[in-house]
Amino acid sequence: MKIICIGGGPAGLYFSLLMKKQNPAHDITVIERNRPFDTFGWGVVFSDQTLGNLVNADEKTARTILQSFNHWDDIDVHFKGRTITSGGHGFCGIGRKRLLNILQERCLELGVKLVFETEVSDDQKAAAEYDADLVIACDGLNSRVRTRYETTYQPDIDTRKCRFVWLGTKKLFPAFTFAFEQTEHGWFQAHAYQYDGDTATFIVEAPEDVWLKAGIDEMSQEEGIAFCEKLFAKYLDGNPLLSNAPHLRGSAIWIKFPRIVCKEWVHWNEIQGKRVPVVLMGDAAHTAHFSIGSGTKLALEDAIELARCFNKHGDAGMEQVMAAYQEVRAIEVLKIQSSARNSTEWFENVARYADLPPQQFAYSLLTRSQRISHENLRVRDKGYVQAYEDWIAERAGVRRAQTQLPVPPMFTPFKVRGVTLKNRVVVSPMAQYSADDGVAGDYHLVHLGGRAMGGAGLVFAEMTCVSADARITPGCPGLWNTTQRDGWKRIVDFAHSNSDAKMAIQLGHAGAKGSTRVAWEGIDQPLEEGNWPLISASPQQYLDGVSAWSRAMTRADMDRVREDFVRSACWAAEAGFDWLELHCAHGYLLSSFISPLTNQRTDEWGGSLENRLRYPLEVFRAVRGVWPQHLPMSVRISAHDWVEGGITADDAVQIARAFKVAGADMIDCSSGQVSKKEKPVYGRMFQTPFADRVRNEAGVATIAVGAISEADHVNSIIAAGRADLCAIARPHLANPAWTLMEAAKIGYLDLAWPKQYYAAKVQLERNLEREKQLAAANTGLTPQQIAAKLLEG
Repeated sequence: MKIICIGGGPAGLYFSLLMKKQNPAHDITVIERNRPFDTFGWGVVFSDQTLGNLVNADEKTARTILQSFNHWDDIDVHFKGRTITSGGHGFCGIGRKRLLNILQERCLELGVKLVFETEVSDDQKAAAEYDADLVIACDGLNSRVRTRYETTYQPDIDTRKCRFVWLGTKKLFPAFTFAFEQTEHGWFQAHAYQYDGDTATFIVEAPEDVWLKAGIDEMSQEEGIAFCEKLFAKYLDGNPLLSNAPHLRGSAIWIKFPRIVCKEWVHWNEIQGKRVPVVLMGDAAHTAHFSIGSGTKLALEDAIELARCFNKHGDAGMEQVMAAYQEVRAIEVLKIQSSARNSTEWFENVARYADLPPQQFAYSLLTRSQRISHENLRVRDKGYVQAYEDWIAERAGVRRAQTQLPVPPMFTPFKVRGVTLKNRVVVSPMAQYSADDGVAGDYHLVHLGGRAMGGAGLVFAEMTCVSADARITPGCPGLWNTTQRDGWKRIVDFAHSNSDAKMAIQLGHAGAKGSTRVAWEGIDQPLEEGNWPLISASPQQYLDGVSAWSRAMTRADMDRVREDFVRSACWAAEAGFDWLELHCAHGYLLSSFISPLTNQRTDEWGGSLENRLRYPLEVFRAVRGVWPQHLPMSVRISAHDWVEGGITADDAVQIARAFKVAGADMIDCSSGQVSKKEKPVYGRMFQTPFADRVRNEAGVATIAVGAISEADHVNSIIAAGRADLCAIARPHLANPAWTLMEAAKIGYLDLAWPKQYYAAKVQLERNLEREKQLAAANTGLTPQQIAAKLLEG
């Protein structure tokens, strides 16, 4: 083939040498606008995993790169006068110029043609001139090729909120260093790492509003650098900060990061009678924020994958190669970009976490991307994690004896008012549609009793309806008469007698989503007979053309429903529940007032968020007034409607603040189910960021819920201060003893089991240990290393 690469960065050079190595007959030319030794930026960072990929692709190049690397394992986090160090992270730094020179030399050795100081203004003309069969467009962040064919590539460019500047220094840092300094304008942070024998990269970053308040936009380049030198002087030991962009004037060296993702990666041109693909690679195709150091990694791995696809699918034709390349890389890049987005948002919101103790602030930073979890950190640095677990436990009032195992964060107690939960695991309220005339019977006794004995600290009954016309379905439980109260008391008494779990009730009203069939007969489908009238904030039809219409509540309706909630709360206390939650989420009655999608009122209960909250807060205060003061009360909210014009995470913080002022002890942060037009973005722990924001911005304890399915998830969330409790739903349906099982899986043996089940505890722990040892023997890895690889995968 005849191949031209537009752009002589890492992607184009590495792809060229790999293809030339694969088949020396390929005629490959790299066209670069700069001179051979020109470069921008300072050093680049690779993980040990990336180095392994390079070794497998071209060992000779990798060996040369490795000889030029500065390697370190530690991360230092400097915050509020403390330095927190964790090890085992396995990073390497290399100067960008040195990396490019190595790749250039290897290209020349293999016979790749390098053309410098040549600007490609027309890719089609260049393709014709070189009679190219393939054009690689790796012309960087501001790709001219991507712009020319944007209708094909469909780039989505999201310019982020921080300003940052790439600088260098002769101060050598022994670890990858994060330094945070507070000014009168807000927080600035530095990312610093050594990449050769005498130089380190030093990136300074701040939210744009902070940057503007500091006046850097009006400073000269020299003044801006002097500002940074003064701010971070204690880390520089008298060394100046250096710029390698003297040609830029004023504050032009400070930029905002654009997150780029393209829907398509390949454009086809008709050139001299041939269909020639123009393939995006590197920053032209995608970007990942520097805070996870993945830009160059992604570029090199693009090159590796495209070369692999030619080797595997080349005989099937160019179209097959291109399809395979995009299919594989698009998935992997989106994973990295998802982690990078999490990391980016963390650094954009340092002020959100500034009230965390330094130990927890550092842990939050280390786990910010969600690619590094609690157990993954343990593999990297067992001593760090053990010390941190002890710190978390001591803050919860637990001091372990030397003979005891460290207490994982999920198994620390949590006290709210007069109630102490034995651990941070919650059995989430899950509709079972199995009540008879609203009465919770034998099914609920077995269902909830089994989960109370399964190890969780708090067990929620499903949404319990405050009146007959408040039900979702005829199978929903209620609490509008004493028979129902007595049915619940039987269940609560059993749980209290046979476990140390606390029992919670969630009170709600279905609103416009009521009078439907049980789930297995058609979710949200209206009853064929026996329907009851529906009420909500405004007239609404939940399923367009299918659901019955609700009518807008009158003031009399509001009074009646409020008193229904009050009556049910009183009976819940008589039934012995330890905890009460008010359901203000998922499009049900109280939620219908909060969301602008469902509240179209023009009176005092509609319009602004303050007005839309008025009735839910009225109900909350009334319930809180009769609910025993020593018992906690939480509120479940939909923290995001996932529909344009609906509730957002910003609104959720305001909603949480309002309920906190009214007396709420916790906010249970769910999302969605308000509108069928929703488009949620799913993924593991996908709703936890809402709990994180509410907890750390509104200053109220939270419950995280949604796709939390492993002990490692719970430990990571609790340890990072992203939530105070974790509600687990479907895993508890599959396994009532989920908490006991997860404790055994992570090797925590000090968790008490029901005495009747103790023999099973011993056998389970023995079997799990045998499986770990067998796996380690088969792979040559330690159980911890196996766990780390599984987590990373």
